[in-house]
Amino acid sequence: MAVSSGEGRNADQDDPARRGEARQRAGEEGLLFDGQPVKLPADIGYRGPTACAAADITYRQLDYWARTGLVEPTVRAAHGSGSQRLYGFRDILVLKVVKRLLDTGVSLQQIRIAVQHLRDRGVNDLAQITLMSDGVSVYECTSPDEVIDLLQGGQGVFGIALGRVWQEVEGSLADLPGERAESGQGPLGDHHADELARRRRARRTG
Repeated sequence: MAVSSGEGRNADQDDPARRGEARQRAGEEGLLFDGQPVKLPADIGYRGPTACAAADITYRQLDYWARTGLVEPTVRAAHGSGSQRLYGFRDILVLKVVKRLLDTGVSLQQIRIAVQHLRDRGVNDLAQITLMSDGVSVYECTSPDEVIDLLQGGQGVFGIALGRVWQEVEGSLADLPGERAESGQGPLGDHHADELARRRRARRTG
């Protein structure tokens, strides 16, 4: 499996009726993301239990994926007994995407390629990507037309709009503690949660 571009058309994709049905399906499934997620501070990290809660995974999954190099913490790695891993916002976003791909039947071996592809992209680019999959291949779509083409061509059985996952993770972390890797202090507590909550409210009302 490889992450492929969603570009490419076939004869069926010139059918206006089928294209309209594909666009409607994409809208109903939330695959056409056009929002602007807030970019969170890069020096804020979250401990393992917090990352698990935000990504909706078990600690066993988190630990296994870190030990096998699938998704490792980028804010602070664990060094020796008693040290705490700190996962960045982007790490947690990828953890949640991995969980969703697993839930739809994509194997870990296949997911590793997709994760490496996401890792090679900048954070700002991630919010504009929709990942589509038929359970075997994963396709990268960076425009609504590419999403619709894949749905219309029968290649996209399910999809994940990373911008929406971004907002879900941001909303989860608004109620969870984070900390700065270099401070040596404990969780940031209410001030950090209040800032995330403020940004979320501003986006909803803005």
